[in-house]
Amino acid sequence: MTTRVFTGLKPTGSLQLGNYLGAVRPLLDLAADPGTDVLVCVADLHALTVDHDPALLRARTREMATTLLACGLDPGARLFVQSAVPAHTELSYLLECTATHGEMTRMVQFKEKAAGSDSVRLSLLTYPALMAADILAYDTEVVPVGEDQRQHLELTTALARRFNARYGETFVVPRGSTPPATARLKDLRDPRAKMGKTGSDGAGVLFLLDDPDTAAAKVRRAVTDAEPSLIHDPATRPGVANLATLLGALTGRSAAEALVGLRGSGALKAAVTEAVVGALEPVRRRYADLAADPAEVDRVLRAGRDAAAPVAAATAARARAAMGLLGVG
Repeated sequence: MTTRVFTGLKPTGSLQLGNYLGAVRPLLDLAADPGTDVLVCVADLHALTVDHDPALLRARTREMATTLLACGLDPGARLFVQSAVPAHTELSYLLECTATHGEMTRMVQFKEKAAGSDSVRLSLLTYPALMAADILAYDTEVVPVGEDQRQHLELTTALARRFNARYGETFVVPRGSTPPATARLKDLRDPRAKMGKTGSDGAGVLFLLDDPDTAAAKVRRAVTDAEPSLIHDPATRPGVANLATLLGALTGRSAAEALVGLRGSGALKAAVTEAVVGALEPVRRRYADLAADPAEVDRVLRAGRDAAAPVAAATAARARAAMGLLGVG
């Protein structure tokens, strides 16, 4: 018996080192486990909830898929693009017909993204139903989830249970799985802010596709302090603590252990540079090979779509029938 796992990544920016440590590396471990059946979705439909450039979205979708493969994702994990499987949008509407307005407006991410805006797309309000459809379409048993998405998974399980109670057993009710604790990297130029996909115009963000010179320059310009002794103290020495956390994560040590034997920010930055370049360069080289042969990436995405689509279509058919839709085909 295998456990079916589903995860989705939104292509709204280039993957960075924090994404790799917190989401991609645990995903690779799951995909390598023979006891799991993993589906990985590049969730391009979720990028439509805000204003976007169509050409950039297409490019970022391909970049996301290619980067995941470059990181070592086995194509057998069924990697596909969300919009290539029509059942996602059909199930989303059926789940909108199950959810309530109050549930949607209580979503923290909606409140944060809509705050202060005079014009908000309706999809920003309803996209948790699409997220629920993404998960429920595949009889998903386990969803890796961080704290920022836990509320959405709770809504998904609530909708699945409500649908099953009203219309008969249709959906598998998933459970969340919290990935192992990982380093929470901060922006190199602002070590009190989270390392995002675009922060500081990218100046403080270590992207997975940064070349060695670019990565080295970003580490060299990282905010630290002039104290020669090095301790891991995020409250009083956030810059040093951030680099120590990064070094520890890449070398399999705690932040405090990573500082042993180092003196001064120069030595720390040199050690971090070596570790970062060592981690990123294989990914960048593999990405270049894949990008030079886009037909191979397309082949993987088509295979993933062809494997995923029948499962999602069968779930949508069950849901249609359960709700009383005639669906003569």
